[in-house]
Amino acid sequence: MKDERMRALLKEQRDLFRSGATLPVSFRIQQLKRLYGAIKRHEEDIHAALREDLGKGAYEGFMCETGLVLSELSYMLRHIRKFAGQKTVHTPLAQFASHSFKLPVPYGNVLIMSPWNYPFLLTMDPLIDALAAGNTAILKPSAYSLATSKVIEEMIAECFPAEYVAVVTGRRKENAALLSQDFDFIFFTGSQMVGKEVLRHAAERLIPVVLELGGKSPCIVEAGADLKLAARRIVFGKFLNCGQTCVAPDHILCEMSIKDDLIKEIVAQIEKQFGHSPLDHADYGKIINKKHFD
Repeated sequence: MKDERMRALLKEQRDLFRSGATLPVSFRIQQLKRLYGAIKRHEEDIHAALREDLGKGAYEGFMCETGLVLSELSYMLRHIRKFAGQKTVHTPLAQFASHSFKLPVPYGNVLIMSPWNYPFLLTMDPLIDALAAGNTAILKPSAYSLATSKVIEEMIAECFPAEYVAVVTGRRKENAALLSQDFDFIFFTGSQMVGKEVLRHAAERLIPVVLELGGKSPCIVEAGADLKLAARRIVFGKFLNCGQTCVAPDHILCEMSIKDDLIKEIVAQIEKQFGHSPLDHADYGKIINKKHFD
């Protein structure tokens, strides 16, 4: 997408937001229901794309991506009126006879940049919350997960007009062009390296930012723990999505007295969950590309 079209798209979204069309809670509910229906219609396409990009089986695709997104949608639909509602607060004596309240208001035009490891979940969940809050949104999915990005682009185009929600695909050039625009809020999920660039660009324009950059995830096993249960949970968490999860167990801390027994249980659980030849297991995924494998 050329810079001129990107600026025009953002202007269209800004005009829509300033018109007040996205503010009524009834409108927000209608859009969330529309998104829910679109995901259900495209569920098989989404799972096929996740298998193509990441080797995910349909069960893992539902458990870790589409199922969680549908759950988030259901949660927002149940609670949106409460979240968006006016809340009365104490009135100071100096303002006696007046009425004080808090009213949540949307930021406006939101940019959502998502990663490749959970390409559907980490695009849709921030979008759901942005729409529930009354914003417009531009989505920038990862350039690495091409099949999933294509399904997202087609689904969003079918579901919403571009002046409300739009998808921009591409690589660094498109990222740089988006970050040079005056958004009202940026939500980024990805690496620390790219996160620093996002924050630098946002700081120049004083744009509020949420950065979800992963981190270290130690797993602590005490001597009195149920080692079979601990091993089962550790192996599930570590090898889910081929380990490409920001909160996957990063390292294990345990008492020396149980170290050898814990390792044996972990080995046994790997064989139980993935067989003697995990790389040949039909539901074991793949690393997204050679760069990230290395």
